[in-house]
Amino acid sequence: MYKHQTQQNRHYTMKKFSIASAVALLISAAPFVLAGNEVGSTFKYVELNQIGDPATVLEVKEGVSRSLKDGEIRVDVLAAPIHPSNTLQIAGKYLTLPALPSTPGSEGVGRVAETSSSVAHLSAGQLVLLAGVGTWSEELVVPAAAVIPLPDLGNLSMAVIEQLSMSTINPLSALLMLNSYVDLKEGDWIVQSASNSAVGGYLIQLAKQRGIKTVNVVRREGLAEDLMAKGADVVLIDGPDLAKQIASATNNANVVLAIDAVGGETFTRLSESLGEGGTLVAYGLLSGQLPTFNPSIAIGKDIRIRGFWLTKWFQTASMEERQGAFGQIIPLIAGGALKANVDSRFSIAEIKQAVTRAAQRGRNGKVLIVPSKQ
Repeated sequence: MYKHQTQQNRHYTMKKFSIASAVALLISAAPFVLAGNEVGSTFKYVELNQIGDPATVLEVKEGVSRSLKDGEIRVDVLAAPIHPSNTLQIAGKYLTLPALPSTPGSEGVGRVAETSSSVAHLSAGQLVLLAGVGTWSEELVVPAAAVIPLPDLGNLSMAVIEQLSMSTINPLSALLMLNSYVDLKEGDWIVQSASNSAVGGYLIQLAKQRGIKTVNVVRREGLAEDLMAKGADVVLIDGPDLAKQIASATNNANVVLAIDAVGGETFTRLSESLGEGGTLVAYGLLSGQLPTFNPSIAIGKDIRIRGFWLTKWFQTASMEERQGAFGQIIPLIAGGALKANVDSRFSIAEIKQAVTRAAQRGRNGKVLIVPSKQ
């Protein structure tokens, strides 16, 4: 556990077993089914029928609810983020293609509205995390095993609920990339690209809590103040001389880990900044350009290149590993010690505006879908 964790956070951690167990069940659960609050009532949801530009191909549909089947629950979706992986998948540029037709959305948070008679461990009014597909909807019907039940966290503000809607992908990714590849010690230096992204912000905060120093690379001016407020040690603008900038800013410290979400030339520059035996982890391709790399750098400094994909981790992680990860992340978010910036909020009916905003450069935070029926 982090040394600055509060007593309240430790109370949340005692509930980690139920969260991690639910995640294990969720990975193999059936896709979510759309449904309204009362039988015969209507609700809005987003539907994808063809691969293409998200702002063009996404449609807002109206559904009609049905009765619950045995083992199902009805959930009012409170908030769901738009991630780059969502829009890349819709555009056909991700590792996997979406089923057609389908409702996008890979995570969110909701409140249980109704349970079928056989569901005993969930009750109306309870908050649950939604991790999987189909969260861009006002309401969902899901198998009870396909949600992550949250412990009683008290009377949460909407701001905290929004943070919880982003808790199963980006903060978990940041934690795992910090923990999985290098045995980081207090005082170690690491460098990351896309530092103003959601993952980047979480990584800064998690590293700061452990005394790990971060060099944070961005592609435009005007971001340093926000990143420094999160706990960044150094903020630099990407460019041809990035490795020299990093060496100067760290007093030629040995950089042991580089984490890249950009690809292209940035990938090469980060590799050049690593010290002897350093590790470069790639988890994204935000530039749209394939990474370029000089093998002599890896040979000369014994650099290791690794790839990270959260889906793969879920497929291979043990229950103990899942418990450990979620047992750290959820308490920190619920207690306010780990958070992401929110740029804007849109309803389901505004999905085209939402994905357009999510694609724009210059944002300082995540775009959320906050369904209007609450």
